Parts: sequence; C-alpha cells; structure tokens
Amino acid sequence: MRTDVSLHTPVRTPHDAGATAAGPYVQLVRPDGSRVPSSYEHWVDDVDAAQLRSLYQDMVVIRRIDTEATALQRQGELGLWPPLLGQEAAQIGSARTLRPTDFVFGSYRENGVAWCRGVDPESLMRVWRGNAAAGWDPFTVNMAPTQVIIGAQALHAAGYGMGVVADGTDDAVITYFGDGATSQGDVNEAMVFAASFHTPVVFFCSNNHWAISEPVGLQAQVPIANRAPGFGIPSVRVDGNDVLAVMAVTREALERARSGGGPSFIEAVTYRMGPHTTADDPTRYRDAAELEEWRAKDPITRIEALLRAGGLFTEDFAASVAARVDSVAAELRAACIGMPAPAAMDVFAHVYAEPNSWLDTQQEEYARYLSAYGPDDDGGPAGSDHAGAGKKGGRA
Repeated sequence: MRTDVSLHTPVRTPHDAGATAAGPYVQLVRPDGSRVPSSYEHWVDDVDAAQLRSLYQDMVVIRRIDTEATALQRQGELGLWPPLLGQEAAQIGSARTLRPTDFVFGSYRENGVAWCRGVDPESLMRVWRGNAAAGWDPFTVNMAPTQVIIGAQALHAAGYGMGVVADGTDDAVITYFGDGATSQGDVNEAMVFAASFHTPVVFFCSNNHWAISEPVGLQAQVPIANRAPGFGIPSVRVDGNDVLAVMAVTREALERARSGGGPSFIEAVTYRMGPHTTADDPTRYRDAAELEEWRAKDPITRIEALLRAGGLFTEDFAASVAARVDSVAAELRAACIGMPAPAAMDVFAHVYAEPNSWLDTQQEEYARYLSAYGPDDDGGPAGSDHAGAGKKGGRA
C-alpha cells in the first residue's frame, strides 16, 4: 500500500491525465478554418453554404443570449445563469441533426440545444428568474425541462428509449451531460439499461474539462469515451469546437439508433470558457494560460474562418447576423424585466400530477400564514401575491 500520496493529491496531475489529451478525435475543420481529410466527411457532404451560415448564426445568437443573461443576473434580474461560452459548436452541431420527433434530455446548460428545439429565450429566463419550475411544455418541443440533478437525465433518456422500442418507431433519444456527470451512478446505470435493452439512445458527453472546480483529470485517467465499450456501447471522440465534426458523429450515432443498432456514446472535447455558473469564480482555480490556449480554438472564430475561406462571410451577411442578434437580445431583456412576480401559492402548482391530502394540508397551512399579512404589509413575505390561495396543489 502506498502511504506517500495524499488523498487530496492525484498520482498524476490533472493536466497530464489521458482524459485531457487532445487526440485522437474526429476533426473536419482546424481552428484556422482549413479542412481536414477524414472518413467522416461523407456525413456532412450535404451541408451547403446556407446551412453553414445558419450554423454560424445559431452559435452567435446563443453566445449573445449568454452575454445578455449574464448581465441580467449581475443586475439582479436573474437568480442564476449557467453560461455556455465556448461550447456552442457541441450543442448546435448535435442539435441541428435531430428530427422534430426525436426527444432530448439535457442538463441545466443546454441553452443552445433548447434554442434549436424551438424554446424561446424568454422561457429560459423564466426558469432562472424563478418564475417557473419548467419554462416550456416538453411535449411541444420534445425536450425535457431543465435538469439540475447531475446525471439524472440519462436515466430518463434510457427509460424513454425503452418506450420507443416498445412503440416500434424509428425515433431517437439524445441525452446531454458534462464530464463530471460521468462519475455519477445515474449515468453509468443508464448505460447499463440502454445497452441491455438495445435502446436508441445517444449519450452526448460535453467534456468541457471542468466539473465546477474539479479538472477532468480527476474524473478519468483515460479518455471518457473509453468507458462506453465496457458497457457494450460504441463510442467516438470528437473535436467539440468543430461544428461540422460534431454534426458528422451525431448523424452517425442517430443513424445507428434509428436502424436498430442500439445506443452510442459521443465525447465532445470542448472547453468551458466562462464560469460554471454566475455564482462561480473560475480565476480561483484555473490558469489564465489554459483559458488563452482554448480561446485560440474558439468555435465561432473557427466557423467564421471557414466561411471566409469559402467567400461566404460577406458584409451583408455579417450585418444581417448582427441585426438578428441585437433583436433577440432586446426581446430577451424586455421580456425578462417585464415578467410579473409569481404568486406565492404557485409554489404548490405542478408538484404532483394529481392532488393529494399531504400537499393540500401544506397548502392550507401556508394560505393561513399568508392571510396574517395584508397585501401591503411590509412585515409579510416579499412579493407574496395571495392570488390562487384557494387552488389545490395538483396540475394548475
């Protein structure tokens, strides 16, 4: 037994670990915008100039949403915000390969995926402003609500995939999670079920190198994608800042799922350029040099370089994207600031699908508590709107 190693000191330093290695992985576009010959090229042969421009616009829009939401949080308009900065290609490239009938199970950071599924930015703000537990109807956009329990969405995806098999459709399921979630039992248990029942699930791991302040080298000493074959699931590692490469490997995985080939695992190697959330200060644990290294691999800069190389990044195009981005940002800010405060009794809505006596008792007790204060009584609960006090606590 070794006695010279502290429990708080890894045998290998996080940045020497195999989990952080740059390759091998699938790459179609280098950081300078030049193309890379690859056996995966045929998966994106149909992506034309209009689609490339659309991918660029999606990525720029979601980055502006991030910037605006972060500013709103700093101004006290949002309780929290989980930025996507630096990971736009991984989300946009994968989400734009999905059919409308496919179902998505994400974490709390899949803002780009939500945008691609048709979730309006106001709905995202509603969640992080605390006005709603779920900002959208999951069956309208076929995307589950925000999941803050680390890795829990993978189990939901595995179960939904079993339902797809039972229904006999060719729909696919995709679940997103970070490198930190791969250490959770839920993700590993989900892969056991998905493999055993041959479900059409794509496990999409955004390896952004940091689980809050814990580097990926403490999560895995080998590439995370190497774990999946142990469950009987084929895996691939991709440059997560290369939107075309992400699209290619996701298309391959979805094709496998639709054709009865079972689950797949994708590790998108990317980087969280911002904080974990707006409550985090990454300068306390992350080297500035590391951030600069990844800034040179910025996914938006990369696709812009690709567009410029093909003569597709014109002044008119740039102006149209800027106008679109400004419009989205203005609408988002106005909608967020203009949201009415939720009624105090709304906390009981949507807790259970059906009312029950236990919840009703709590609701009645809280209603009596609120009734002790007048609506203008400063001694009462802040923002306590008494509307809805007589409703039962089932589905509102």
